[in-house]
Amino acid sequence: MTAIEHFWAVIPAGGAGTRLWPLSRSSSPKFLRDLTGSGRSLLQETYDRLAPLCEDRFLVVTGRAHRDAVGEQLEALSAQSILAEPSARDSMAAIGLAAALLERTDPDAVMGSFAADHVIGDVEAFGECVRTAVGVAREGWLVTLGIEPTFPSSAFGYVHVGDPLPGHPGASRVLEFVEKPSVSVAEGYLATGHFRWNAGMFVVRPGVLLDLLAASDPDFAAALREIAADPSLLEERWPALPKIALDHAVAEPAAAAGRVMTVPASFGWDDIGDFDSLTTLLEDDTRSGATVLGDETLVRMLDASGLVIPQGGKVIAVIGLDDVVVVDTPDALLVTTRARAQDVKQVVSELKQSRPELT
Repeated sequence: MTAIEHFWAVIPAGGAGTRLWPLSRSSSPKFLRDLTGSGRSLLQETYDRLAPLCEDRFLVVTGRAHRDAVGEQLEALSAQSILAEPSARDSMAAIGLAAALLERTDPDAVMGSFAADHVIGDVEAFGECVRTAVGVAREGWLVTLGIEPTFPSSAFGYVHVGDPLPGHPGASRVLEFVEKPSVSVAEGYLATGHFRWNAGMFVVRPGVLLDLLAASDPDFAAALREIAADPSLLEERWPALPKIALDHAVAEPAAAAGRVMTVPASFGWDDIGDFDSLTTLLEDDTRSGATVLGDETLVRMLDASGLVIPQGGKVIAVIGLDDVVVVDTPDALLVTTRARAQDVKQVVSELKQSRPELT
């Protein structure tokens, strides 16, 4: 696979993955963990599939607390390729800062933003979709990869797909971005065949992204460009930047203005949002009546099923329980069901107040 000329991969590496506690912590978030059993972290897998497309043209944006860990996992990257945020300001500030830097360093750049904690099934198909998206983005469009939905999920946002874009086979107009719907509404979306999951993968020329931001928030765009021109301003200006996602700051208003295209994608995608989705991702590898991530010799299942992650060194026995989730770490034990996996975030919220060292 040949690299794409002037294509830069931007990898936002943030968030604590609180629904995957106690496996994922603020000090060791999910993008730094191997959650697929491949021997590579999610961040490293993201790098691996992008490297053939962009060679060494990477910018990873992460928090200061994780900069060293990111550098250790991505040894091939220079220190200048890892941007450390003074504080979390959501995806618009992180991706916008990368765009402002690229606007100055490579006038012909096209950037693609891909989260550090996603799993892609068909890497070759992913590469072809990115290649198509770059071709569209070169003409001044904001392009998103629209994931083919496999079930009516209420956990994801959706992209409403319109007419094909003339001259660009495989690309279509985006009519609107839709927030996470109810299951019944999502069923209606899938029945039409005109909706895709929004995975937050965007391909765009850096200047186009910043100009789209400037249309709704000129001060925000100007601040990012000023920081890129004078990095010494980062500490002073960063805390005042709006805390908003790129989807809300740019993608939604740009779609309403007819500036967004999508490349429908069918390469298999998962954001591993909770232990239920992690079980689904791993369950084809089940051997002993359970899906085990870790040392299978530590797990005993009797008339039981579910996900077991043994990291505390203890033998775990589960008897007569279906769809259970057991995560054992040296300092915390989680026992829940796949159906209640989303509620883990509530426990973490409570622990932040009473036992912050565990989060």
